[in-house]
Amino acid sequence: MPDLSINFAGIKSPNPFWLASAPPTNSGYQVMKAFDAGWGGAVWKTLGVPVVNVSSRYGSVNYRDKRMMGFNNIELISDRPLSDNLREIEEVKKRFPNHAVIASLMVQSRQEWHDIVRQSQEAGADGIELNFGCPHGMCERGMGSAVGQEPDVLQTIVEWVMEVAKIPVIVKLTPNISDITEPALAARRGGADAISLINTIQSIVGVDLDLFAPYPIVDGKGSNGGYCGPAVKPIALNMLKNCAQHPGVRLPISGIGGIETWRDAVEHILLGASSVQVCTAAMHYGFGIIREMTSGLEQYMTDKGFHTIYDFVGKALPNVLPWEELNMKYKVTANIHAEKCIGCQLCYTACEDGAHQAIQLNAGTRVPEIIEANCVGCNLCSLVCPVEDCITMDRQDDGTAHLTWKERTAAGDIPTEFNDEKAGGRHHWVPEPAAALGKEKHKTLPGKARQYPSAAEVPTTQA
Repeated sequence: MPDLSINFAGIKSPNPFWLASAPPTNSGYQVMKAFDAGWGGAVWKTLGVPVVNVSSRYGSVNYRDKRMMGFNNIELISDRPLSDNLREIEEVKKRFPNHAVIASLMVQSRQEWHDIVRQSQEAGADGIELNFGCPHGMCERGMGSAVGQEPDVLQTIVEWVMEVAKIPVIVKLTPNISDITEPALAARRGGADAISLINTIQSIVGVDLDLFAPYPIVDGKGSNGGYCGPAVKPIALNMLKNCAQHPGVRLPISGIGGIETWRDAVEHILLGASSVQVCTAAMHYGFGIIREMTSGLEQYMTDKGFHTIYDFVGKALPNVLPWEELNMKYKVTANIHAEKCIGCQLCYTACEDGAHQAIQLNAGTRVPEIIEANCVGCNLCSLVCPVEDCITMDRQDDGTAHLTWKERTAAGDIPTEFNDEKAGGRHHWVPEPAAALGKEKHKTLPGKARQYPSAAEVPTTQA
C-alpha cells in the first residue's frame, strides 16, 4: 500500500490533506472531529487580536446545477480570545500527537509577532503560518494582503518571526498581486521554511438587482470579499507552478485553491505542492469528503506505481513550457464518432459561431461532419460535447517534426508585416462576410445545409 505520510518542512502528518485556515478550523472541536474523520493536518483559523465580525458573511456563484462553484466571504480572523484558542491547540495535540497542527497568525508590531509566536510554540503547535493573504477587512488595517503585496514589508516581518521561531514557519501568499514570485522570493530572503498559496482572491460575486448592493448584504450595503472554491483552481495551479518553477524560490509549497477531490489534490502535487489545504469543499460537504480523497489518492498512486507522495511532487513541471517553446508541427483534428452522437449539434453551433467554421450539417441526419481541411484542432467541439469520447482529437502528424515559434523567430521565419504571407490564417478558408446574412445564408450545395467547400475545394490562398 502506498505511504501517504509527509514531512513538510519538518512538519509531519499522516497524509498530505490539511484543512486550511478558515471557519472549519475555528475551534478544537472542529479540528478534533476532522482528525477523527481522517484529515492529516489543520491550519488553525488565524489568531491575533480578536475581531468583531458582521452578519451576513458569505456569498457564492452558482453555475447551472453546481452550487457554490465559487465562494466569497467577508469574515475576518478569529473572534475568539487568544487564550481559548491556545488552550484548545494544546488539547488537540495531546489527543492527536501525530497530526499536524499549524497556527495561522496575523498581528502588527514586532513585539506582537514575538509574543504570539512564542505562545503558539508553547501551546504545542507543529508549525506557524503567517497570514499575508487576507484581502478584506484586515488589509485596511495594514495586515493580510497589505503585507503580501509589499515584498520588503513581508521580508521584514518574516525576519521578526524567525528571531524567535523554533518551529517551521510557512508564509501564506496573496494572489492579489501581479507576480506572486516576488513575495515568494521575499519569504525566502526572510528565512521562511515554506510557503502556501493561494489565499482568497479579492472579489464581488454578484449584485442584488433590487437592493442594488453586492452580496453578501449587510444592512443594504456590501463589500469586496475573498473568492475561493472550485472556480479558482486554474488560478491557483498557475501561481503554484510559477513559484515551483522559479529557481530562486526553492521552498516546500502547500497548495491551496479549489481542491475538492483527490484529482484536484494530485494536480497540485504534480505542479509542485507537497501538502494541500482544503477549505470550501469541507464547508460545502463536511469533513467526510476526506475518505474519498485518501482512497482516491491511494488508488492513483497504486496505479502509477508511486510509493510516496514525493515520487510525483512536481512531476508535471518539466512539461509546462513558455508558449514560444511549444511544437508548432503537432497537428490534431476533430473526429465525430457517429455511433455515440445524440444529435444535439452543440459542436456545430460552437464551431460555426465561436471558432473556425469547420463543422457542417448534412441533410437527412443530425450527425454533424468535420471539414478536416478547415479544422485547426482548437478542441472547442470536444469541450462542448455532452457525450464522453463522442468527439476525439486525433493526431495527424507523425511526430517526427518539431519546430517552435522561438526557433522560427531565430530563423527569421515569422510574420513581420500586416499582410504577411507567413500569417497562420493566410491560407485558411473563411466564408465570405455576406454569407452570414439574408438569402446568402441559405444557399446550399447539394445535400448540404450550409455552403462549405469540400477539402478539394478549399483554396490554397485566401481571396
